[in-house]
Amino acid sequence: MKQYDKNSLIGLLLMGFILIIFNTYFFPQVEVETKKVETTTIVADNNKTILTQNETEIIAAAIVDSIINKQYVNQYGIFANTAIGSEQESILENDKLKITFSNKGGRITSVILKEFQTHDSLPLQLFDGDSSRFNLQFSVGKPINAENLFFVAKQNGNALSMKLMADANHYVEYIYTITDDYLIDFDIHLVGMENLIPSGVNYMNLEWQMKTPQTEKSKSNQDMYTGIQYQYSADKEVDYLSFTSDEEEKINARLNWVAFKQQFFSAIIIAKDGFEKPTNLVSEKNEKSKYIKDLSAQFELPYLHKTNEQLNFQFYFGPNHYKTLKAYNSGFEELIPLGWGIFGWVNQYIIINIFDFLSKYMSNYGLIILLLTIIIKLALSPFTYKAYLSQAKMKVLKPEIDKITEKHKKKDPMKSQQETMALYRKAGVNPMGGCLPMLFQFPILIAMFRFFPASIELRQKSFLWADDLSSYDSIMSLPWDIPFYGDHVSLFTLLMTVSTIMYTRMNSQSMGGQMEQMKWIMYLMPIMFLGFFNNYAAALSYYYFLANIFTFSQQYFMKRFIDEDAILAQLEAHKKKPAKPKSKFQKKLEDMQRKQEQQMKKRGK
Repeated sequence: MKQYDKNSLIGLLLMGFILIIFNTYFFPQVEVETKKVETTTIVADNNKTILTQNETEIIAAAIVDSIINKQYVNQYGIFANTAIGSEQESILENDKLKITFSNKGGRITSVILKEFQTHDSLPLQLFDGDSSRFNLQFSVGKPINAENLFFVAKQNGNALSMKLMADANHYVEYIYTITDDYLIDFDIHLVGMENLIPSGVNYMNLEWQMKTPQTEKSKSNQDMYTGIQYQYSADKEVDYLSFTSDEEEKINARLNWVAFKQQFFSAIIIAKDGFEKPTNLVSEKNEKSKYIKDLSAQFELPYLHKTNEQLNFQFYFGPNHYKTLKAYNSGFEELIPLGWGIFGWVNQYIIINIFDFLSKYMSNYGLIILLLTIIIKLALSPFTYKAYLSQAKMKVLKPEIDKITEKHKKKDPMKSQQETMALYRKAGVNPMGGCLPMLFQFPILIAMFRFFPASIELRQKSFLWADDLSSYDSIMSLPWDIPFYGDHVSLFTLLMTVSTIMYTRMNSQSMGGQMEQMKWIMYLMPIMFLGFFNNYAAALSYYYFLANIFTFSQQYFMKRFIDEDAILAQLEAHKKKPAKPKSKFQKKLEDMQRKQEQQMKKRGK
């Protein structure tokens, strides 16, 4: 064991000596440069090539680009080169409009109406890029949606060209041209596309969508007047989708234009040669959204496979001002809800002209409405006088009518009506005399109901405590929302309601007989109107209040000129004359009463 240990020790010492000598003379020291950046190397198994990390990244990026380009080619075919780009904006503007365009999709992304502001004094933007879509969809063996591709933009004065280029000889071009008006020309040029679009494809789809922003003080009022309207080519009739609920409709008829209409502004697309059928229209509302409604339209555009084909359109971006829209002679003025039939005629030919005439000489719209009310009341004063005279006659006869009513109150109501009618006929009084003149005033009443909320002239015009006559006036905000009333107090509406109740009370004093049963309904109506008009245009409540005040004044002066004693003497003298023969209507009415009386007797048995 000792000999073994000695030999082992000698062996270990010799091995250590050999390692020291070999390491010193046969392995040179490697100098390490601290400033030199270390590089990672990759050894290829086949050809032993060493690549730096930078070269690896370049090759990897090229491989990724190759994969992406292949995906674009698979998706867009010959238009694959237009799928890559950076979004840039172009602007066309005049004194009325500022229109922003994007080279992505070649579309309008923003329209600002320079002459107007929102209710909170911001620039009035009809729509923006985030709330709108505009897309031309066509096929080149693969479906192409132009909204996802990059156009080449070139501006020349008041015109902007947007080209979606497959190459120099095959492209789709949008040309936008602005003038000094609210109209924008929009032309689509299809150059060399007959070689790319399959021969069996004879149409393209144009999609337009817009979420309408809140621009007015009252969101509920704006909602009532926001929706889609369109005009048929055949008869120029203007129709619409529901303004109160969601609706989708497929129009299988040729259209001239489609409008995305708001309360005071509209965006209209017009086809100079008409939109081929079918056209799909959708109107949706979302109470929780910051937008009023989501409006969309899809048009089917014909394609004839010509070498150089062109489709011509126009856009209208502007106010819903009656005479401005009417000047285009395209039926745009029907976007303004002035009422149908005689109510619309009253507004178009009387009210609007008087209103515009007064607007030339004064700028205070509260005073203009005051003068308009005086003019209307003076024009209707002959009918008002006849109505009041009839009421005076009924008031004189009221004691006799009350006696007849009391006499047959529990016995025979039908007999009471017959004797009352006989008294009217003997005295020469027409019980409808007070109602018929009022029928002539009714169209004015309804026309004004339509006129004020739709008049852009009143928008953001203040008067007294009302800061916007086209919206509600508020003198007090309530801590909660009262059903059927709202969360504020409108003073003009209160004044209108009080004056209407006073007017009702004045008229009810001359009622008698069966009309007594109608009194509670006549008092209930002003209370119902209180809730309805509280959120309506202040100008309308103001007008109705003024109308009531002038009616009181007219009746006051008429009462001073009408002598009830003289009327009673005339009626007594008329009673002594032979009664006029019954008219066919009176005979028919009496026959109906007799039949009812007989039927009631049979039922009693």
